[in-house]
Amino acid sequence: MKFTKFGKALWMGALSAAVVFGVTSCVQSYTVGFLYVTGTVTASTGSNGIISGYKIDHNTGLLTPINGLPVSSGGANPVRAFLTNSSRFLYVLNRGANASGSGDCYGTGANECENSNIVEFAVGGNAILTPQQTFFSQGVNPFRLFADSSGGYLFVLDHDAPDSGVTTLVNGVPTNSCTQALGPSTTTCGDITVFKIDQTTGRLSLIENAQVTAANGQPITYFPVPGSPVDFVLSGNVLLTLFGSAAPTSYPYTGGTSVFPYSYSSNTGQLTLSQNASQTLGISQGTAIVGSPTVMYVLDNEPITTTFNSASTTSPSQILPYTLGSGGALQAEASGVVPDDPTLANPIYLIVEQKGRFVYVANQGNNAIGPNPESGIAAYFISNSPSWELSFIAEEPFGTGSGPQCIVEDPSSQFIYEANEYDSTVTGRVIDPNTGDLNSMRVTSTFKLEGPATWCLVNGRTS
Repeated sequence: MKFTKFGKALWMGALSAAVVFGVTSCVQSYTVGFLYVTGTVTASTGSNGIISGYKIDHNTGLLTPINGLPVSSGGANPVRAFLTNSSRFLYVLNRGANASGSGDCYGTGANECENSNIVEFAVGGNAILTPQQTFFSQGVNPFRLFADSSGGYLFVLDHDAPDSGVTTLVNGVPTNSCTQALGPSTTTCGDITVFKIDQTTGRLSLIENAQVTAANGQPITYFPVPGSPVDFVLSGNVLLTLFGSAAPTSYPYTGGTSVFPYSYSSNTGQLTLSQNASQTLGISQGTAIVGSPTVMYVLDNEPITTTFNSASTTSPSQILPYTLGSGGALQAEASGVVPDDPTLANPIYLIVEQKGRFVYVANQGNNAIGPNPESGIAAYFISNSPSWELSFIAEEPFGTGSGPQCIVEDPSSQFIYEANEYDSTVTGRVIDPNTGDLNSMRVTSTFKLEGPATWCLVNGRTS
């Protein structure tokens, strides 16, 4: 077949257009996931907090607000949220407020949180959240929440058990659920409330304690843990609670010194007292305990001095890596304690990058409004040796907003986000897959929130 000059020109033009279209379509933007952020700014009515949401652009990591969000969190001071692995249901823990209307809750009485709840949201098309039902933890001052890996059970950590400090004389001995579960000398304690998640409706139903009964002989609906809990984590069939030795006088809770193990059944949701007793970690200011597929990390907000090439460096905080042994016993890694970045302070959370090469630690810094030079992300390489040794990435630390509360990786393993309390922002960065550096995004790395952030999470289901 022969082409006229006009036909050839038309054909070449069409071919060129096709080539251009093909090239541009390869870089066409689309949503790779969604970011949700809980915040304490009040919703349009009442004193409820809010949930904000953003689309994550695949090519740039830029955030675009989701239509229809933010929505009310369903209660005051949302502090944690968790998305089930099916991405169908999102649960928000609203901590409530004390008598003065503050979320700075501790103990009982005027400083106790009231009207705490757990609100279930259905996750719909385009990541829209629709409130479904409200549930209630069994203890006082709830502050942590997560689900197991199967999405079958939801766990809430309450700072104070319902009968903590209130005892009944049994044969002349002061007795309550704390003494029954933890020993006769323990009359004050926290607790874990466990719910079974209905896979069709998302409805929560309480799991009763098969080991401890109330004074009327009926099973109690929670699992006591030692007093002054700080954080908890589930790894396989072991649930560990990090707790301290002194009652707090403010929130957030710190001062972790020890861990307490429960054995966990993924078939029944039951927590069973382990043969191992509490384990002291040799620290006094633990702030978090975080699990990974290979190592358990405890963050500790107190100074550590390390020596390298005869030069000593003091860091204001440290990371303690452990492996999880039989019965929930923590075994210190041979590589030893890891210093936090010496220019940062108050580590509050840690993530292991999805490919298992890098560790990123969010440091909250000082409790201050405005510039906060001690806020930032410390970053580490993970060695390939059995000790899982951590070493600083050369370009760290990486900047954040003021007072990060959380840190997450997007579903495509390209971007890191953290949400900030003191300047009401989200900071996003691009992960260099070779070096672990967190680079700035093309247009902006800072995205404004409507108020102070408390927690963040990502949703990888986009259809």
